[in-house]
Amino acid sequence: MLTSQLVPAVLKEYGDLTRHAMNEYLPVGSRFAETVADYPRRGGKMMRPSLCLATARAFGAPLTEAVRSALVIELLHNALLIHDDIQDESEERRGRPALHVEHGIPLALHAGDTLALLALRPLIDNSSEIGMSLALRVLEETDHMAAVSAEGQAMELGWIWDNITALTEDAYLEMVLKKTCWLATIYPLRVGALIATRDTVDLDPFIRFGFFLGAAFQIHDDVLNLVGEHEKYGKELNGDLWEGKRTLMLIKLFREATVDERLRLNEILAKKRESRTADEVSWMRERMDAYGCIEQAQQIARGLAGAALHEFSLAYGGLPPSRDRQFLEEIIPWVFERRA
Repeated sequence: MLTSQLVPAVLKEYGDLTRHAMNEYLPVGSRFAETVADYPRRGGKMMRPSLCLATARAFGAPLTEAVRSALVIELLHNALLIHDDIQDESEERRGRPALHVEHGIPLALHAGDTLALLALRPLIDNSSEIGMSLALRVLEETDHMAAVSAEGQAMELGWIWDNITALTEDAYLEMVLKKTCWLATIYPLRVGALIATRDTVDLDPFIRFGFFLGAAFQIHDDVLNLVGEHEKYGKELNGDLWEGKRTLMLIKLFREATVDERLRLNEILAKKRESRTADEVSWMRERMDAYGCIEQAQQIARGLAGAALHEFSLAYGGLPPSRDRQFLEEIIPWVFERRA
């Protein structure tokens, strides 16, 4: 199968499996229940649970042993999306108004909190499928991921709140490692391998593979926010500029800009989102084009993808060929093929 065929096929298969299993844990029968289930039922790429399931299968485990952990990942992901959208004042999510736009901040906050709490039950239920000891190890991995992810989110929010502009690419990548990679890639890979091998494999290679894959994914997502097609992207184009997010493109712009341009950038980013104007956002976007900020970010992302391919060979190279192993290898170039 070509990448364009295999990766979407596996994402759909494992995504459908995860959604079906998740329905057992989502509330029903009230307006609030519908709000809780809103984001999970809007769709999404389902990359995170698919990485977990594919890794478990590549190491020889049946899907039934990993599916609860996979749906935990998706519950937590959607919970954090709701909170992120509120914190970022985002207007769209998956082609529709963000949850807090449709239902107000109080109800959206409660829905996000509820999704996070719902993830506890499948973690507990894991014990009936994989045993208490292994279920506890999955819970420990979950606890570590949650702590690191919260730290990464705090880093990004702090940069915006304090209007920090003197940032480096290394600082951005550290934030991405914590905020994006642990939940999106590292945790799913580690949990899949942990379950399949009964905690007998070294999990460190999955940190390296997951970081390079997740960072390439995040940078490409940042690029799509500026150049994507609105109908396919499903989120607000130029939303990162409206929100003042410190992406690689903005970091390079600060470094390359003239003194007068940096002063104007500081003034714009010191404002709250609602005080920024469309002209100011357009000016920042135009300056990024002038200094080649997007092209540099794309080059860095492709370098990270090359490193991910090397780390894949170390983490999975000893396994026999399989559809799941091929999926995990081909998802690296897929990062750049996607348009949403």
